Amino acid sequence: MIYKVAAFYQFAALPDYRELREPLRAFCAGLELKGSVLLAQEGINGTVAGAGEAIDALTQELAHGDMFGGRLNNLELKFSTAETMPFGRLKVRLKKEIVTLGDESADPTRQVGTYVDAAEWNALIEAPDTLVLDTRNAFEVAMGTFEGALDPGIRSFGQFKDFAAEQLDPARHRRIAMFCTGGIRCEKASAHLLARGFAEVYHLKGGVLKYLEEVPEAQSRWRGECFVFDERVALGHGLQECGLRERDKDAARDE
Repeated sequence: MIYKVAAFYQFAALPDYRELREPLRAFCAGLELKGSVLLAQEGINGTVAGAGEAIDALTQELAHGDMFGGRLNNLELKFSTAETMPFGRLKVRLKKEIVTLGDESADPTRQVGTYVDAAEWNALIEAPDTLVLDTRNAFEVAMGTFEGALDPGIRSFGQFKDFAAEQLDPARHRRIAMFCTGGIRCEKASAHLLARGFAEVYHLKGGVLKYLEEVPEAQSRWRGECFVFDERVALGHGLQECGLRERDKDAARDE
């Protein structure tokens, strides 16, 4: 069986997120899905896997069903496949943030950087006055990144605001193009920089996964593999599993 994997998120006001946990968990369990979903007052973030029709039923319910009442009608959604089930169980958890930065001024529902589609990304990052910024953790950067991108050297995304305060300057870094795995960390990171007075902040819509899905390998500026937080560990162009050796997988999980 080939499993369908859905990665999704949306920043949206969910004041009733605590009450949504059990209905969502029951719905996913009824479809025999496995994976992880985070719910917070600011939105939803998840990656789940299962049969193709089950994944389709979930995404339809999230975007158009009664459970969320149309509040997730702008869901950022990406699909890939796995030859074996990439998750051991189903988890639906309540969190303070769906991606943890720890800066209340960084609110993507109020302001966010300019989205750049995968097809337009190469031209932006090749411009000489653009600082290309990888917002991911150091072990993710080590597995793959865009040519010439700045590695912030952080162990967790919560450290990004400290990196920005110490290393980035609105007067010197007038145009920043940032990227992350699926786009969600850039929502928070770009909102944070805009709140600090940076004028031009761009981010790759849909993240590296969307870029690898849509941009032909011959035209790609990506080098290496893209780490994903499940048993597949890393994906390449076309969102194909990379077939890492077991010792490489173990090393990535240890991080």
